[in-house]
Amino acid sequence: MTARLADIAAQAGVSEATVSRVLNGRPGVAAATRESVLAALDLLGYERPARLAKRSAGLVGLITPELENPIFPAFAQVIGQALTRQGYTPVLATQTPGGSTEDELTGMLVERGVAGIIFISGLHADTSADVERYERLRGNGVPFVLVNGFAPRVRAPFVSPDDRAAMRLAMSHLISLGHRRIGLALGPARFVPVQRKIEGFLRGAVEDLGTPEDEARGLIEHSLFTLEGGQAAATALLERGCTAVICASDMMALGAIRAARQRGLAVPGEVSVIGYDDSPLIAFTDPPLTTIRQPVPAMGQAAVRALLEEIGGTPTPHSEFVFLPELVVRGSTATAASVVRGTPWGQHPTGG
Repeated sequence: MTARLADIAAQAGVSEATVSRVLNGRPGVAAATRESVLAALDLLGYERPARLAKRSAGLVGLITPELENPIFPAFAQVIGQALTRQGYTPVLATQTPGGSTEDELTGMLVERGVAGIIFISGLHADTSADVERYERLRGNGVPFVLVNGFAPRVRAPFVSPDDRAAMRLAMSHLISLGHRRIGLALGPARFVPVQRKIEGFLRGAVEDLGTPEDEARGLIEHSLFTLEGGQAAATALLERGCTAVICASDMMALGAIRAARQRGLAVPGEVSVIGYDDSPLIAFTDPPLTTIRQPVPAMGQAAVRALLEEIGGTPTPHSEFVFLPELVVRGSTATAASVVRGTPWGQHPTGG
């Protein structure tokens, strides 16, 4: 027991006596210190004594479109931890190709009596989807919060990054490096975050580069939010003479790097690539990826606060809470070369 106390104390940064008081449920320990000891227990893999087990204040559903893209597990972890700290039990429900749909997962959670639901990048982000499903959910008395997407007809709190500002950050960075022919690789056009990224990209091209909007639109390529989708989109953009590619996800950016290398182009020596999300482990790719960091901790915690206020009967304004992203410069962007594939800088190989 002594070794265990010592391990827990070292992890929590407190004395063994303090650990003992927490484990035995004795008074005289600050709430923050108690939480640190319990967190240390969890991190070291020890089971909490039964007397310390929290009673659940209820179940809260969390619906994500997938888990292959590491940004969604990142959101799930932040939101799950925030819910657990408030005494709720998170229930993760994930869509899979050919598996349960968002509506089916929602129905399953409602049947299990969840206190509320948080949707991440759900149908609320799809401008072609029927948003009446959310009004029906509200009619059933189930509070909910929507992350990454916006539908003005839905009465609920929304939490989003500023996609327009993100593209301006990426464009400004590449322009400062001397790039003039910059492409944008993103997912299907029907999604709200995609539309907002396009707006920011076009504004940057017109205002900062002086590129006519029609010409800039020709450097936008839609695909899928996957590595293969990024590879396909980047291949098309490189064929149009782009020397830098901004991608709508880190997974797409990894595909863009693959596309460049398949054409014998060095990243970042001949082609610069910027991702979006700053997913876990993305700093350890080859090269480390320059990306737009989505403020996941702040967004996840805001989503939980808004949901708990909805559950508590004091709802936050039914509007969109927008969080500023951050440019994280790493090794996949560099100063533009003066000559690319024998083509004078800034000119399309066909002279356009």
